[in-house]
Amino acid sequence: MRIVVVGVPADGWAGLAESARAEIAAAEVLFGGRRQLALVPVDVPKVPWPSPLLPALDDLFAEHGGRRIVVLASGDPLLSGIGTTLVRRLGADQVRIVPAVSSVALARARMGWSAEETEVVSVVGRSVHRVSRALAPGARLVVLSSDGDTPAQLAAVLAARGFGESKLTVLEQLGSPAERRVEGRAREWSHPAGDPLNVVAVECAGPSLPTLPGLPDDAFEHDGQITKRDLRASALARLAPVAGELLWDVGAGAGSVGIEWSRAHPANRAIAVERSAERAARIRRNADRLGVPELRVVTGAAPGALADLPTPDAVFAGGGLGALDVCLEALRSGGRLVAHAVTLESEQALATAYRRHGGELVRIAVEHAAPLGGFTGWTPARTVTQWSFVK
Repeated sequence: MRIVVVGVPADGWAGLAESARAEIAAAEVLFGGRRQLALVPVDVPKVPWPSPLLPALDDLFAEHGGRRIVVLASGDPLLSGIGTTLVRRLGADQVRIVPAVSSVALARARMGWSAEETEVVSVVGRSVHRVSRALAPGARLVVLSSDGDTPAQLAAVLAARGFGESKLTVLEQLGSPAERRVEGRAREWSHPAGDPLNVVAVECAGPSLPTLPGLPDDAFEHDGQITKRDLRASALARLAPVAGELLWDVGAGAGSVGIEWSRAHPANRAIAVERSAERAARIRRNADRLGVPELRVVTGAAPGALADLPTPDAVFAGGGLGALDVCLEALRSGGRLVAHAVTLESEQALATAYRRHGGELVRIAVEHAAPLGGFTGWTPARTVTQWSFVK
C-alpha cells in the first residue's frame, strides 16, 4: 500500500501548488488532523486522526486498504511531522512526500537568518528543557512549539539558565492571513498564551557552557558521588559517543557521564541506573537543566535493574562492579565499555577483566594546586584505575 503525504501551508488550499492540489483531488480517502482537513475543500471522505494515533494506525490503513490514501500534514511532513512516523513505520518505498514550505523556513525568512547559522529544536510533545542543550552566547534557535503556552515556558527556562536577556520572537500562524508576531526578553516575558500554531525564534544572550566532554563539576547538582571532570573526559573519550547510540550509565551517581554522552548529539540516548532514589531524582534534575530531558533514569541496583533494558552500544560502570559480567554480556559487538575502580577490591576485578578480555588498563592520578601555608602545594585526589574495552 503506497501512501502520499501532502504538506499543507497555513493558508490552506490557496497556498498549495497545482501538483499538490492534484494529489489531493485524486485521493479516495483523506487522513489528517482536523485543522488540515478543514483547509482542503474537496469532496472526498475525510478521516481525522484518533487519539492516541500510533496504536490505531495499522487498523485505520487496513480498513481503507485498496483505496488511494492521501495524508495531510502541516508544511514539511518530515519536520517533526506525520511523514517521519509513516516512513519509519511503513518504509520509504511505501510513502511519497509532497512538502510545502516548512515553518522553519518561513521563520528564518521573517528573521533574516540563514540555515547554516540557525539550530532547530523541537519541543513538540517533548520537554521544553531540550532547548538548554543548544544555549550558547549569540546562538540563533528556532523552537518548534507544542502549544500556545510554550513561549512562556521557554522564557522561564531561559531565565533560569542565565539567559534572561535573550530575545524571543513568537511567530504565529506563519504564512496565513492571521500571521502575528510577538516579541520580548525572556526575563520580562508577560505575554498571555497565544495561538497554538507558533514557532519561537530565540536570539541567545547568556553564559557559555562547553560542548566538549568535561563540564565543570559544579555544572551538576551532586552530593560528592560524581565522576570528576578530568576522569569523565577520559572515560567519554574512550566511550566514543556516536550519533544515535545508546549508553548505559551504571551506578550513575549524579548522572554526569550519561548526561555528557547525551549532550554530544541530539540523537544520542542514555539510561542512568542508580540504586538511590534521592540520587535518581537528582539525575533527573541535572538532565533537565543541561538540556537532555529524554535521558531515562532507572532506580534500582544492578545487575537486577539491567534486566530488559535495550541493548547498549556503550556502557560506563562508575559504581560497584558487581554487574560487570552482565554489562559485558549485554554489550553489542563493537560496543565500548569503560569501568572505574578506586578500591583494591574493585581494582582487582578490573585487573581480572583485563587478563581475560584484553583492552586497556590505566591508572589516573589527578592533583590540584592548593594553598599550603604561605605557599602552594599539590593536593592529590584518589587514584582511579580505568579499564576500557571494545567487544
